[in-house]
Amino acid sequence: MVFGPGPVEVDIVVVNLRSPREIALMRRAGLVVWGAHQVAREMVRPGVTTGEIDAAVEAFFLRHGAIPLFKGVPGKVPFPAVCCISVNDEVVHGIPGPRPLRPGDIVSIDTGCSLGGWCGDSAVTHPVGEVDSDVQRLLDCTAGVLALAIELMASRNRWSDVASEMAKYVRDHGFSVVENFVGHGIGRNMHEDPQVPNFCTPAFRKNHDFELEPGLVVAVEPMVNMGSKKVRVLADHWTQSTVDGRFSAHFEHTIAITEGGPVVLTSPPSPGERLEPVDSAEST
Repeated sequence: MVFGPGPVEVDIVVVNLRSPREIALMRRAGLVVWGAHQVAREMVRPGVTTGEIDAAVEAFFLRHGAIPLFKGVPGKVPFPAVCCISVNDEVVHGIPGPRPLRPGDIVSIDTGCSLGGWCGDSAVTHPVGEVDSDVQRLLDCTAGVLALAIELMASRNRWSDVASEMAKYVRDHGFSVVENFVGHGIGRNMHEDPQVPNFCTPAFRKNHDFELEPGLVVAVEPMVNMGSKKVRVLADHWTQSTVDGRFSAHFEHTIAITEGGPVVLTSPPSPGERLEPVDSAEST
């Protein structure tokens, strides 16, 4: 889930650095989030409703003893679901419900959980069947800029250097970066300092920038629009939509900086890692 609106004017950035042990515990939560996304991905097809996808993810979290992070998040109306599911021109914070997916749609699924007191958060935008070529370019660009950020986190010293390159990458592909919402630190809580924009302003570089150092754990989540970067909130008090009605995409990973470089905590399991329901794990 994104942190917004954009960076506020503060003079001190407080960053909680995590130990290797704590990062390993966060990986457990991240692996469950990855598994939830596999459940959702298998359901993305014409005729399936966004509410059905949300219910399946909620059941998955329950089976794995994980606490959903999104349900009940405070607002004018508490967020009512375990996923934010945003379709087409909906940028973020879409509320799942009876809307069926249709061929040519794109659907952004953002979800997170807490496991053993540690959090994971991730988002993916899926095509529903075949999509127009310019829409596929939007998806490729948004996934690509997240991959670029992860790569740059291995060689840059400060986030502003990464964010500047992210914004340039999106501009060079002919799209726009959403600036109303940014990524965030993550650990014991879903939203922690620092705020992690996908663009860089002079004010951010001066007042909000932070060092990329071992122990830092952040949720990096570019949101990219086909047209205007501007968004508007819908009548449900949550869903953010593009002002021009053009499509938007959203990808996110929880990433830790370690002595060996950036590690994606919401990535697929590596050899030796297992993702099992609570009952199964307890019976072994």
